[in-house]
Amino acid sequence: MPLNQPEMVLLDLDGTLVDTVPDLTYCLDSMLQRLSMPVAGEAKVREWIGNGIEQLVKHALTNDLTTNNFDREPEPSLFEEALPLFINCYRQNACKQSQLYDGVREGLDYLANNQFKLGCVTNKLSQFTNIILETLGIQNKFGIVISGDTLPKKKPDPLPLLHAAEYFGVSPARSLMVGDSVNDVRAARAAGFQVLCVSYGYNLGQDIRLANPDHVVDTLAELEAAF
Repeated sequence: MPLNQPEMVLLDLDGTLVDTVPDLTYCLDSMLQRLSMPVAGEAKVREWIGNGIEQLVKHALTNDLTTNNFDREPEPSLFEEALPLFINCYRQNACKQSQLYDGVREGLDYLANNQFKLGCVTNKLSQFTNIILETLGIQNKFGIVISGDTLPKKKPDPLPLLHAAEYFGVSPARSLMVGDSVNDVRAARAAGFQVLCVSYGYNLGQDIRLANPDHVVDTLAELEAAF
């Protein structure tokens, strides 16, 4: 079903604009090696992403393949040792192998050339968000960038989306969230936004269509046809 054309479009980062798994895997595996633990590998990491760095590290430490199970916790002392190892590595490797998905530049160019108000809303920490956007040359596409530590709450809470709408002076009914995960869908629904999802990305290994977004595309180059 075609979407109503919005005034503002907010886009998620990991799994929507950028495939960040290679760098995340490198740093997780480096962390695990430093702890004398078996490495995880890219296939597992792809199914663990979606609930922030702390949960990602916990999955790696417990080697938990049940991606929606957050009950298993590593030993607190192990987690306290592991998290800084990961963060220090990622700070230096946040965008060494990460790449834009096919169609992202075309989609962003279409949105920018047609005067949509654009924002990037991600749960990634700002220090890493900025490195990735700058390295890949897309930071200037966005009028606002909201990271996981910008506000008191992050997705799936609607606060980041509503903050962006207020910043641009746009009503939620004229706003669109573009993402790849159930967190994006939940945040959009709670904020009163339309929501479009990409069929690729990181949704804990589940088909994003099960979350019932308003529209699904295989590439952001298809954005123009979605309205």
